[in-house]
Amino acid sequence: MFTQKRQDLIKEISTNRGNTFVVSYITGDRQPFRTSIADDTIPLLQRHLEDASPKKISLFLYTRGGDMIAPLRIVKLLRSYCDYLEVLIPRYSHSAGTLIALGADKIVMGRLGELSPVDPTIMHPLNPEISIDSKEPTSKQKIPISVEDINSYFLFAKEKAGVGQDKLDRIYEFLVSNSQPDKSISPLLIGSSYRSYRMSKMLAEKLLKLHMRGFFQSFRIKKIVEELTGRISIHNYPITRDEARELGLNIEFADASFGKTIEELFDQYAQELKLNTPFNPMEILGDKTTNNFAYEGAYIESYGKLDEFLFKGVVNKVEKDGQVNINMNMLGSNWQKIK
Repeated sequence: MFTQKRQDLIKEISTNRGNTFVVSYITGDRQPFRTSIADDTIPLLQRHLEDASPKKISLFLYTRGGDMIAPLRIVKLLRSYCDYLEVLIPRYSHSAGTLIALGADKIVMGRLGELSPVDPTIMHPLNPEISIDSKEPTSKQKIPISVEDINSYFLFAKEKAGVGQDKLDRIYEFLVSNSQPDKSISPLLIGSSYRSYRMSKMLAEKLLKLHMRGFFQSFRIKKIVEELTGRISIHNYPITRDEARELGLNIEFADASFGKTIEELFDQYAQELKLNTPFNPMEILGDKTTNNFAYEGAYIESYGKLDEFLFKGVVNKVEKDGQVNINMNMLGSNWQKIK
């Protein structure tokens, strides 16, 4: 939905930052309408930028993460239009969002702003069931495993269990060949985890090098990359603005006045996406037994332009034998140009 209130706040932020070009990229985290950073936004961002010739861009960002390659494409697109890129973070800019922030000349964070480590995770089957017909394991549940999970397994063996270096091969063999299939990990999954880990390090380094150049900066880049891709071993660890500055990132603390402004704009998006409200399909049905819905899951917005990611579907209420069942069918989802 296009609102004048958000447009006024975008204009106010632009004035505050020295007449910068402000573009918002907001992904939703309310299930089952969660969205994430993805490269299908590249042409949309270009549409917002094509009529502008900004020397400076302020990207207003909120996300829980997404595709790990998309940030490099997004940052390179934005930087191709400007001489200076900053990212404004009122709340969460996790995982892929953190990678986008690494590509900016400056990161402006509110009091509740957060970055996170950028160690990617691979989904591993949990408690697979055996099909009677195929005798093959099938999984209904999966758990995320990162290369740091695997690395911590070996560190535990050495540091806590006292396993010597000469016996680590047996520890590895136990990991991949456990007699209980739901407790073993495929060697290919280990390889895939390590490949993803190397990719995250490479991407973080490339993004930082877009604006941090020179011999001495290389040491600073190395420290930042090591911290974000390995030493902070909890994937969802909240990196607040003071910790982000200690890592060596160029962090600006939003002052009280500007912090209030970016919080107000975030609240406008949060209300539209209902980020703080658990989903209940009855809110779609009301007093009906069947109702269609169109739910907004993400925004890309600049002054005078808006794109929304919409989920479309239908909800049915079925009563049988005194039992009430609610069925929700998603019919499609896509980006739509609103203005």
